[in-house]
Amino acid sequence: MMGKIRVSLLGATGLVGQSMIRMLEEHPFIELVKVSASPAKVGQRYCDSVRWVVGGGVPDYVCDMRLVSTEPRDHKDVDVVLSALPNEVAARVEDELVRSGVNVISNASPRRMDAGVPLINPEINWQSLEQVRGRDAWLVKNPNCTTAIISLSLAPLAESLGRLFITTMQSVSGAGYMGVPFLAINGNVIPYIKGEEEKIAAELGKIMGREMDVHVTSTRVPVSYGHMAVIEAETELGLDDVVKALGSFTSFPQLHDLPSAPRRPIILINDIDGPQPMRDLNPMAVSVGRLSLRGGYLRMVVLGDNIVRGAAGITVLTLETMREMKII
Repeated sequence: MMGKIRVSLLGATGLVGQSMIRMLEEHPFIELVKVSASPAKVGQRYCDSVRWVVGGGVPDYVCDMRLVSTEPRDHKDVDVVLSALPNEVAARVEDELVRSGVNVISNASPRRMDAGVPLINPEINWQSLEQVRGRDAWLVKNPNCTTAIISLSLAPLAESLGRLFITTMQSVSGAGYMGVPFLAINGNVIPYIKGEEEKIAAELGKIMGREMDVHVTSTRVPVSYGHMAVIEAETELGLDDVVKALGSFTSFPQLHDLPSAPRRPIILINDIDGPQPMRDLNPMAVSVGRLSLRGGYLRMVVLGDNIVRGAAGITVLTLETMREMKII
């Protein structure tokens, strides 16, 4: 495609939508031309309708945009719709858009596991985007934010892994701005997140391209941003091989110098008490520490930005990858 890719953004006033707006500011070849939110806000100026919580204030370029509906008629003149919609409305809206000939890249969970819908983490399975080449309109999904972080950390080791035992410590921002009541999480840990454990296990297998024996325990912790996972992975690799594989890992987005791609997708943390969200959180890379090997099981602690790498950033990087592949 010559020129800039024109995109609209659904769910533009939420945390993920705000982060996407920030990422697309002055993007070299993606132009945000429309924003959408709930029906009650249609017609309002973006600045008047949003409670902005991402640092730096509302970017000037989007402030005066008028919010449009999610109906296909309002998105016919864009190249791709980027969706940060809540799960409960995403399936209907996104299916209607695709049926109307509109391309969609979505963060929402409905249809992630459909056989004809690519589930993409660009450094791992960008080749799966070939499924949509030549279609009149297509739907591409991003994984669950925790899956996005975990899968990237496991990508260099994937072929050598057996059983996986994963315990997550997920920040409150993963439930959205209004997602977890203060009195429920303040000074507390909630050892259950509805549907999360099943999503992570299933999505890891689809992204890695094979069945995986995955056992997950998901918890919510009183941290604002950053999802962490403690992973015990069955492997025959030696620790030196693991360190080398993780530290040297690059893939399609890095080789093609895509604008949103982290130069080093995996950052090794050597401090014994790392990684930590307040110190080691990187927008698009994952941090990995506490590496040890005992009895054929590798232990690693993984940290990633659930809003950027896990949602907004992976959306933008997927579109950049599709352009580089000449799918769009």
